[in-house]
Amino acid sequence: MAATHPKAPTAQRLAQGCWSAFWDYETPKVIVVRNRRLGVVYRAVQLLILLYFVWCAGGSGELGWVGTTSHRRLGPCRYVFIVQKSYQDSETGPESSIITKVKGITQSEHKVWDVEEYVKPPEGGSVFSIITRIEVTPFQTLGACPESIRVPNTTCHLDADCTAGELDMLGNGLRTGRCVPYYHGEAKTCEVSGWCPVEDGAAVSHFLGKMAPNFTILIKNSIHYPKFQFSKGNIAHREDDYLRRCTFDQGFDPYCPIFRLGFIVEQAGENFTELAHRGGVIGVIINWDCDLDLPSSHCNPKYSFRRLDPKHVPASSGYNFRFAKYYRVNSTTTRTLIKAYGIRIDVIVHGQAGKFSLIPTIINLATALTSIGVGSFLCDWILLTFMNKNKVYSHKKFDKVCAPSRPSSSWPVTLALILGQAPPPPRHCSQSLAPGPSGQWGPQGAEPGKVVGSPESHSIPALSEQIADTPDRCVGQGLPSSESPLQDSTPTDPKGLAQL
Repeated sequence: MAATHPKAPTAQRLAQGCWSAFWDYETPKVIVVRNRRLGVVYRAVQLLILLYFVWCAGGSGELGWVGTTSHRRLGPCRYVFIVQKSYQDSETGPESSIITKVKGITQSEHKVWDVEEYVKPPEGGSVFSIITRIEVTPFQTLGACPESIRVPNTTCHLDADCTAGELDMLGNGLRTGRCVPYYHGEAKTCEVSGWCPVEDGAAVSHFLGKMAPNFTILIKNSIHYPKFQFSKGNIAHREDDYLRRCTFDQGFDPYCPIFRLGFIVEQAGENFTELAHRGGVIGVIINWDCDLDLPSSHCNPKYSFRRLDPKHVPASSGYNFRFAKYYRVNSTTTRTLIKAYGIRIDVIVHGQAGKFSLIPTIINLATALTSIGVGSFLCDWILLTFMNKNKVYSHKKFDKVCAPSRPSSSWPVTLALILGQAPPPPRHCSQSLAPGPSGQWGPQGAEPGKVVGSPESHSIPALSEQIADTPDRCVGQGLPSSESPLQDSTPTDPKGLAQL
């Protein structure tokens, strides 16, 4: 227990010293370096950072597609305060509703097709398909017939090559175990039980794309930004029947969202005939970028068009699907299988709304002002690393203070120092040096061979003032070396006041 008594006063003094140091105010030491090259670097870095935040914040601009070429909508970078409007509170991803309607008729070799037949699904949502070519397999009934030659491991020579009851997930039915001649040619395939004849054996192709470029598509879109309680649609508020006679024009009539199918394909940079034969996916992108600090008339939809499926990858390019129409002939269930190739339209809505808010304005301004300090950091690094007199600058910039021999931050020690009964604060480890008349380095303002600041040259009031102004901690800001007293002797403490 006796060994623990000295630790308690030490911990108490340490806690008191930390509490006293908590209320200290620290300010950086400012040194003016008169060097034109360094000053040019400093101002140039500040100017670049200022331009970065005021004009350009880096990064890639948003791509937009108009016609057959692409261009940068916002330039090569995002603009912070001018275009990107970082002083605003923003909301991305508006709530959106889309209704579509297709009109037009076309014909194939032996039939006229209307909207009810070539548009799937007919409900008119944000994703729909317009059929431009079909392969029809008519009069399919349930029975037994040769399997398609395209199915793997279906060719045969004898019945032993076909396993009865085998079911191939890529095939058209359940194998019966017989090897039968194919629909045409000398090949043989395994017989299957299913809808016969299979698609390969009797499919007939019909092209519907002759008049398809003149199909019209109405895209009705409305958006809502809940944060700002702002709503708007892409159709003008007019009482007349202008929608019956207008077509879309971004410059003259942006609020008539009726598009020709040929116009959409052309704006996406595609050949309509090739796209109609193989099929493909076209994206109609509606962008609502709204600055709500301006009137609502400035919030207008911007349309762009692009192909979404990778046309240069044969395995994944194109678009097709199958469906069937069922009916009864002589009490026999019959169906017509249709493999449809078409143009799928995906309507994609995105955007961003912004309105002035004090909080993002303060945050971005604070970030900009803080980043300007990078110039000081860079110049300090150059100053202390590459300059000819870097050691001199380093000595001027940094002060080093020795650790005190005993804690002296409590009020009894301070009282003892004021009465002159305790040792003075510890001397500096190093003082600011300056070349003397003889070229030797010594304390600034002192002549060679002389000691600056002997113990007898300082009175008790001056010592008390220095003690009050100098924090007595392990690491701290020291006084300038030309003003710090150098104490080489330690006064006695006959009354023992330093131990209070």
